[in-house]
Amino acid sequence: MDALVVSPGVPLKRHPVAAKARASDVPILGDIELFAQARSDLPRHKVVGITGTNGKSTTTALVHHILQTAKIPSLMGGNIGLPILEQQPLTEGGVYVLELSSYQIDLTQSLDCDVAVLLNITPDHLDRYDGFDAYAASKARLFEMQSPEHAAIIGIGDTPSALIARSLSARSEQLTKIAPGVCMDQSRWPSLQGPHNAQNALAAIAVAQALGVSEAAIDEGLRSFTGLPHRMERVRTHNGVAWVNDSKATNPESTAPALAAFDRIHWILGGEAKSDDLDACAPRFGHIASAYTIGAAGPRFAAILAGKVPVEQCGDLATAVAAAYRSAAPGDTVLLSPACASFDQFRDFEDRGNQFRTLVEALA
Repeated sequence: MDALVVSPGVPLKRHPVAAKARASDVPILGDIELFAQARSDLPRHKVVGITGTNGKSTTTALVHHILQTAKIPSLMGGNIGLPILEQQPLTEGGVYVLELSSYQIDLTQSLDCDVAVLLNITPDHLDRYDGFDAYAASKARLFEMQSPEHAAIIGIGDTPSALIARSLSARSEQLTKIAPGVCMDQSRWPSLQGPHNAQNALAAIAVAQALGVSEAAIDEGLRSFTGLPHRMERVRTHNGVAWVNDSKATNPESTAPALAAFDRIHWILGGEAKSDDLDACAPRFGHIASAYTIGAAGPRFAAILAGKVPVEQCGDLATAVAAAYRSAAPGDTVLLSPACASFDQFRDFEDRGNQFRTLVEALA
């Protein structure tokens, strides 16, 4: 065999086919590596690769939208939408915008991104790695594959990402660092609210600038971006209460910025926990009017929140939505931002978000 090509979801540490491939010195590849190997046969183009624990889907979609706004041919793929190999190649001068999970980077050896982006690194997927350092090293490989004259954009709000940025300091003008806490006027960007989306927007702006997109097109792209489902998605406003679907927030670090985006929140959380604490969310507990826990982590999270915010153990999503509906007042926000994976009660985070939307749309 020339190679073993696997889905990124295949657990390479445990799968017997992967062990046989290694024993036979057969390379194990993914679809992104096949794309990388095919680049020399494609019309002249550029590639943007975007990774990070949180925010990469929104940032990828935003970059693609800005390019479309600027009338630059672009395709979005990788860990979002259609696989890149399922799409027709771009014409001359196009840009491939790829969301890249750590699993996909693990299966890639030769992807030299014209612009490579790392948004953040927080604990996640540790069942697939030998500790957090190995997970961070997987993200760093995106830059190890990259030519030093190409652009690197790195958020430095966490220590692992900041260390990667420091290791690339010799790139000088080709390295852009995005610091946390930058104050921005987001009022003109209705689908990019909250501090996490400020960071996503800054990354997308830096990518667009590296690609030579005009400031006018960047501004219009930020203004007209409609966001992605299940990521701070405003489902409806009913009786003065905003209902927001943030089902994609599957760990406390991704939920914390959502809690910062609204002043008075009825928070639905829980599911299959990725951590035993809510420490990342604690600085925003003052924004929570009440909390409603669901799923396997419900009792644990209710115990953590007890005495800090009013909390109800609801068990399932329908019960939580009904409880929030009874309690929320005009001007409040009901936020599904579970800080957990969904697999204890749902097929995936999309199924969870869709069920939330159905329940909210049915409110009389």
